[in-house]
Amino acid sequence: MIRQSFVVLIEARQRVCRATWWLLLALAFAWLLGPGSAHAQAAIGSKIASDLVKVVGTKSDPNVSWFKRVGGVPLVKVLIVSGSNEPDLATLRQKVLMAGGSVYYRYLSVSALSALLPLAQVDAIARLAEVQSISPNRMTARTQSMLESMTGAAGVRTAIGAGRLDGKGIGIAVLDSGIAWDHASMADSAGRNRVIRAVNVQRVGDSAIVGRDWTVGLDVAATLIPGSSNLALLESSIAADGFAVADSFGHGTHVASIAAGSGGFRVPDTTGIAPGASLIDVQVLDANGFGQVSDVLAGIDWVISNAKRHNIRVVNLSLSSDSSESYLTDPLCRAARSAVAAGLTVVVAAGNYGKSDAGEVYGSIGSPGIEPSVITVGSANSFGTVSRSDDRVNFFSSRGPTRGAAIDPRGGAVRIDNLLKPDLVAPGNRIVGAQSESQGQQKKLTVFIDNYLALTYPELSLPYGGLLQPNRQKIFNLSGTSIAAPAVSGTVALMLQANPGLTPPLIKAMLQYSAQPLSTANMLQQGAGLLNVDGAIQLAAVLRNDIASQLTAGGLRAGDSMLANGKKLPKPVSTLNGVAVPWSQLIFAGGSHVLAGSNLFSKFQPFYDPTLLWVRGTVRRITMVPWPTSMIRPGSGIVPMGFADMPAVNLTLATRDLSSLTELAGISSSIGRTGLFIPLSTLSSWGISGSGRTLRRDIVLSEGLVLSEGLVLSEGLVLSEGLVLSEGLVLSEGLVLSEGLVLSETGQLGVSSSKDAPTVVGEP
Repeated sequence: MIRQSFVVLIEARQRVCRATWWLLLALAFAWLLGPGSAHAQAAIGSKIASDLVKVVGTKSDPNVSWFKRVGGVPLVKVLIVSGSNEPDLATLRQKVLMAGGSVYYRYLSVSALSALLPLAQVDAIARLAEVQSISPNRMTARTQSMLESMTGAAGVRTAIGAGRLDGKGIGIAVLDSGIAWDHASMADSAGRNRVIRAVNVQRVGDSAIVGRDWTVGLDVAATLIPGSSNLALLESSIAADGFAVADSFGHGTHVASIAAGSGGFRVPDTTGIAPGASLIDVQVLDANGFGQVSDVLAGIDWVISNAKRHNIRVVNLSLSSDSSESYLTDPLCRAARSAVAAGLTVVVAAGNYGKSDAGEVYGSIGSPGIEPSVITVGSANSFGTVSRSDDRVNFFSSRGPTRGAAIDPRGGAVRIDNLLKPDLVAPGNRIVGAQSESQGQQKKLTVFIDNYLALTYPELSLPYGGLLQPNRQKIFNLSGTSIAAPAVSGTVALMLQANPGLTPPLIKAMLQYSAQPLSTANMLQQGAGLLNVDGAIQLAAVLRNDIASQLTAGGLRAGDSMLANGKKLPKPVSTLNGVAVPWSQLIFAGGSHVLAGSNLFSKFQPFYDPTLLWVRGTVRRITMVPWPTSMIRPGSGIVPMGFADMPAVNLTLATRDLSSLTELAGISSSIGRTGLFIPLSTLSSWGISGSGRTLRRDIVLSEGLVLSEGLVLSEGLVLSEGLVLSEGLVLSEGLVLSEGLVLSETGQLGVSSSKDAPTVVGEP
């Protein structure tokens, strides 16, 4: 746990009575902001998240973790996203203090503050021109080796000459409930620990780090300057290296072992995808598997700031938060987008909400899985075999499209994002991995305490010996998209070991292009298909290894060759376990476009630039803003202060001679199985046969707009809650812990409503 030793330097004290103070504040803000028109009021309301709006408009106290009445004054913990060009947000921080609030943290991955506000001042802060959105500081929750054979990882161990392709040298940051660093799965071949760094950032973006919970008048962010003693004290406070209690919940250790576990220490072998990779433990969830959005944001910040030091190239987020916001303003999405812009490949679980009692649920992916720049992973069921012929998408795996809502600036109407997700699926049903333990003392003897999941659901470990397994070698199985995501994270580590010059968008495209289409499932269920490690590595091995560096240096232009000298693209088929596995040979681009053609990898496509965000008709550029050298310790180098998100200028996005399959898909109809609902295998086969529309011109951003919307979903078809399509008889599926995206009904740590309570639904 984070030590409560942080020193508070700044505290606003008032010597007038509380009633007079609040009255003066209200009058000051009313004078500053003035009366607004009905249109202005609507605009202000659109900045405030819907669940916060409900609290602002009610007289009763809600039962949520981010609300508390202190001294009769209702206070809310919020995340304020800003569009200000002021990197340190000093003006906004001052206005929060003037409103009677506190600033707990300023994020660098997203231009945002974690703050405490009087409920009565939420509207006033929303009126400020520099404020883009205000969200409650909601809770996040976990979304839950045959693996090598199922994915094709076993066949690529010698892909780099005579070396061993195992992810060595690549850092994977796991933002989760912690990693049991002393488990045998986390050791290398010499027995050395591969968890090279561990931090616990829970409540860093909240008041706990300052030891003054629900206290107004603080600006902690003002003291956290690179090189300062306060930042050093914070770093010391969050250090969790070598802690005996590393993962008492059990989720993070299992996730880490799927990505990078070395499981050859016992039978069955539970080796993960990249067993040589380094692991960076960033704890953002507690002993019950819950956390706050602010914790995850702080974790992403820490990863961005420390990426070069630990060669972190991959970030795994097997967690999700409920959100009605568009990817444009959602804080988790924006933070993940900044991480991608910084060159990190971010892999996210889609969520486990693909079915309800009524049937299949579309539009059920949570944040940050709705972010276009991340790799969103759904779950597939392999039915316990290495054969892929019977694999299918799990019913529980969350379906697209994304359902975040935003106000369209061109007309004022509410617009649903409706973007293509997930990006692909990976094995996520009853996958065996490491089972964490905590160490304790009883009568001067070291005892091992099993994690919450193993104790609560003993059937998860029973097939492997249950609680009688050897200490530090215990294993159990979990299911869910949380477990599918790290299989992709491990694959990315292998790809980067094979070719360190790949960019995050290029990696996503390679994973999609080489994925295997599962029969009958559509794009909203499986994305571009089932993970194929062999195919992704084949592509990585033939591309030049200076793509990222040349892009940064301005040495790559649209259409330049991406092939390494003497290399040519591989045949689009893999042989896994003696069976030919076809590739999908298509990718998603621009949020709603489906593109195909070998030129996707033989020629450089500018949308592979991680600082570009192309979604439908618009493009934005996200760039890192460094701390001024005058404000930081000499010799610190370039230290990220924040990220600027601006509209991009005229540029080429994709080259001619690609093939567009968007038009082939047709108008979206769930009944007709067209558009977004078309079986992926059908669309893939049409593309392979050459039926797509060949682009005769480059796709160009001209005058701020790309004139093609891509696949569009009619709003009459999908409701904001998600589209429910009755499937008749629903088979029991997966040994899945049903977690809930976020506990919006109660919002209390470790407490859930009956419909969100963890339950076990069995599957053979």
